[in-house]
Amino acid sequence: MQAQANRSSNISMRKVFLLLFFITAAAQAQTMSPADIKTLLGRIREQRAATPSLQADFQEQRRIHLLDEPISSSGKVYFQAPNKFRLERKGNSPSVTVSDGQLLWIYYPKFQSAERYSLGKRSPLDAAITTITTALNLQDVENMFHITGSKTDSGYDLELLPRNPSMKRIFQKLELHLTNDLFAERTAMLQPNGDRIITTYSNPAHAALPASTFEFTPPAGTDISTPLGK
Repeated sequence: MQAQANRSSNISMRKVFLLLFFITAAAQAQTMSPADIKTLLGRIREQRAATPSLQADFQEQRRIHLLDEPISSSGKVYFQAPNKFRLERKGNSPSVTVSDGQLLWIYYPKFQSAERYSLGKRSPLDAAITTITTALNLQDVENMFHITGSKTDSGYDLELLPRNPSMKRIFQKLELHLTNDLFAERTAMLQPNGDRIITTYSNPAHAALPASTFEFTPPAGTDISTPLGK
């Protein structure tokens, strides 16, 4: 009888702990209404207009469903609203990706090779670039994504579902965590094949960036290709 009473007591305690957990979670994350989200996006646009430039460190982890271990990389990202960016990736496979909004270069220093792409042709590449810049800019997101979100003690958690079929072929869902000062601290992208890319950003700075940041001239001897044609 005593053992049965102890089991009943333990079950009751577990129920209490679970109830307290859910109550705490609900208190920490408050679902945002469409009006709340609209107000938040308005604040972000005002901030981007005041400080259009951003640079930050990043850590990226790719969880590929065919591999047991994730692929990790790190580097530096530079961004200027609305669509200029530079991504310097370090590690065993370093690369530099630069876009001035019209041309995109990807340079691989270990192989002395570069790829050149023209943007603005409504190609899957344009959708991919929009995905890259969305977290840093959030420009016109209402027209491109279905957005839901919640307010937490540490900031805002947004979930973006693409409206455009070309974007849906690139990713199914983009989760975005903004700090209370509206810095994109973490993104998690779920791709159609089940792969997941998690990126965290740190050490943000908003100082103005020189125009040369978003320009690229291939070093002498670089093998240049145009995978999508001119």
